[in-house]
Amino acid sequence: QVQLVESGGGLVQAGDSLRLSCAASGRTFSFYGMGWFRQAPGKEREFVAAIGWSGGSTYYADSVKGRFTISRDNAKNTVYLQMNSLKPEDTAVYYCAADKYYSGGRFNSDYWGQGTQVTVSS
Repeated sequence: QVQLVESGGGLVQAGDSLRLSCAASGRTFSFYGMGWFRQAPGKEREFVAAIGWSGGSTYYADSVKGRFTISRDNAKNTVYLQMNSLKPEDTAVYYCAADKYYSGGRFNSDYWGQGTQVTVSS
């Protein structure tokens, strides 16, 4: 069992930066690939970024590639999403997710965090 708690969301202006954090509980954190998803009002939840269980591979949605960076610190049981050059289109609730032994392909979330709101004003 893995519990995920996101933090770091807030209200920012277009062009600003924000870093989201996801703190995970569980001694097997290192075995999980970690991902970030987001959901805007009236929209489907969409994939944003993921990092493999070994930390050696990262994956990004085209919409955020070059602007967002996912990273993890297994010693702290934490995954991060550094978001730069934020756009109003990035406004959404951001969710942290975990997929056991993920190393690429479709991210099939086994666990979800509660979400953190990111609002980007124009």
